[in-house]
Amino acid sequence: MLRPFALASTISLLLASSLPAEDLPPIARRIPAAGKELPLPDRQRLRGGVGELKKLVELHAAKSPYVADILVFVKALDFALRFNEFYDEKDITKDVAKADWAMNQAKERLEQLTTHPWTTQKGLVIRGYTSAIDGSAQPYGLAIPEKLDLTKPAPLYVWLHGRQEKEPDLQFMYTRAKNPGEVHPDDTIVLHAFGRQCIGFKGPGEIDVLEAIAHAQSQYKIDPERIVLMGFSMGGGGSKQIGAHYTDRFCAIHTGAGYSETAKFCRLKPENYPPAYEQTLWNVNDVPPYVRNLFNIPFSCYSGEKDGQIQAAQVLEESFKEHGKTLIHIIGKDTAHSYHPDSLKEALVLVKDAVVKGRPKDQPTLSFQTRTLQYNKLFWLEALGLDEHWKDTRIDAEAKGRSVELKTVNLNRLRVTWPALVKSGGTVTVDGTVVKLTKVPATGAELVKDGGADGKWRAAKAGDDEGLRKRPGQQGPIDDCFNSAFLVVEPTGTSPNAKFDRWSKAEAAHFHERWSSAIRGDLRRKKDTEVTDDDIKKYNLLLWGDAVSNKLVAKVLPTLPIAWDAKAITVGKQTFDAGEHALALIYPNPLNAAKYVVLNSALTWRENSDRNNSQQNPKLPDWAVISFEIAPNQDVPGKITATDFFDERWKLKP
Repeated sequence: MLRPFALASTISLLLASSLPAEDLPPIARRIPAAGKELPLPDRQRLRGGVGELKKLVELHAAKSPYVADILVFVKALDFALRFNEFYDEKDITKDVAKADWAMNQAKERLEQLTTHPWTTQKGLVIRGYTSAIDGSAQPYGLAIPEKLDLTKPAPLYVWLHGRQEKEPDLQFMYTRAKNPGEVHPDDTIVLHAFGRQCIGFKGPGEIDVLEAIAHAQSQYKIDPERIVLMGFSMGGGGSKQIGAHYTDRFCAIHTGAGYSETAKFCRLKPENYPPAYEQTLWNVNDVPPYVRNLFNIPFSCYSGEKDGQIQAAQVLEESFKEHGKTLIHIIGKDTAHSYHPDSLKEALVLVKDAVVKGRPKDQPTLSFQTRTLQYNKLFWLEALGLDEHWKDTRIDAEAKGRSVELKTVNLNRLRVTWPALVKSGGTVTVDGTVVKLTKVPATGAELVKDGGADGKWRAAKAGDDEGLRKRPGQQGPIDDCFNSAFLVVEPTGTSPNAKFDRWSKAEAAHFHERWSSAIRGDLRRKKDTEVTDDDIKKYNLLLWGDAVSNKLVAKVLPTLPIAWDAKAITVGKQTFDAGEHALALIYPNPLNAAKYVVLNSALTWRENSDRNNSQQNPKLPDWAVISFEIAPNQDVPGKITATDFFDERWKLKP
């Protein structure tokens, strides 16, 4: 039986609160790059302007559907002042001018709120949306040709930018308001995604791209069958990765330079590899484990002949070749890290051809590949249950009329939404087993496999899906909490374990600063005594503290597979001194199993991963016991004493 956290005595609490807690060493940030202080008069004037703008927005625009179009400018100024994001080495007045431009844009849009003319403006337009993840305003840029008829559905090219350590919100928006970019066809809307600035379009940066597209679709007539994904350098890596994860959202994907995976791109030798669990987590963002998805739509790569990042396309060439396919790889002659003009023209011809044809959504032959239910869908196929996460998972599908044939690897539950099958029923043959379906709901035919690897497939029935299991959107690892709406819950009490209390508070403060500076938003936060039933219904919960300091930790702890009391953290047969260790984990929230609960962990990739975007991957699996033997630093939150993934039923592995 799991033990609830024992209540500490009054004496223990008094002793803990009176212990001197030396400050933990500060952790220097890497992104965005450190900038310069503005002259004091300018700083004071701009800071006062930000305060006034916030009041005006609250009074006049808080409930407007266009409030994010104003707040992106206010946030840009606020963060630039907060983190000294001013970079002109020769003339600081240019930075002041950019700040004044942003302030004037916010004021102008406030004055024009009732008519919101920027929503029908052509040319270069800055838009904003409210992110579901943290409620922050996030910007994106649009290039809308003057002659484009906005009353008709238009294609959308989504462009992902390169690494820009010195282009957070203010600089990004200023550039997008002045420069149309390398790709700007005269019959297409181009969306420049911010991607939360410099995090490789991963995690929250990946979700930013999807949210920006969705917002643009809500504001303009976008043809959903003609959305293109493109990017260069960091954006080339991002377009490979997002394209492999969400292939069926695009009619074509083209990538320039960038990374394809972690180990070879970073030139790691096996003797220098990180722990096995971190290598496993490379499978979240590395492209080769998803490469078969890219066979289903037009996909091409570009590299400069003299660019070291040609390696990324060569890795994909090998992956394609392993599956009997040939990658379209355009190479710019005598070119380093940029597009050769002739090569860009060639790439755009390929993209244009795909736009003319449109997204091939009802193609009868599909090849699907994944390693996690986080990425579980391809056109009319959905993976719903894996035999084991992080192993190669495949569905090869062929449909003919009302018959569908599937061959699977590492799957025990799936859904088929082939149109003819949904309309009239038919047969699905899975791994040789014929399943006859007389009636298929609009949501598709759901099939399950009984028993182990040699089990037989059948149609799902009521009761099959009871109990906890890893499922799409609830499969871990810890970092997955921060890909959807979450709430940080801070303790109102004090832990009897002084070292833990100091560590927990320091890590919470570090996450707050890092989320703002690197992830470009402010956390949604409440005290444990303020959390409502509605919060529990709507959000993943990140709980800082233990069962003495945080009331919600006390509520969820008894049902978790790891026990934690005032003396010990107990993981199976292992015990760890609670005075010297912290417990971090992700788990379906016992108070609302449709959402996550996370204990004592922020994003697990930290500042040293920011040196190279290919390294901005999850670093911890589903649970970890963290020792205070090592102080939190740019690599780790402490010494990782024990860690692992939960199994497919959210239980400890042997």
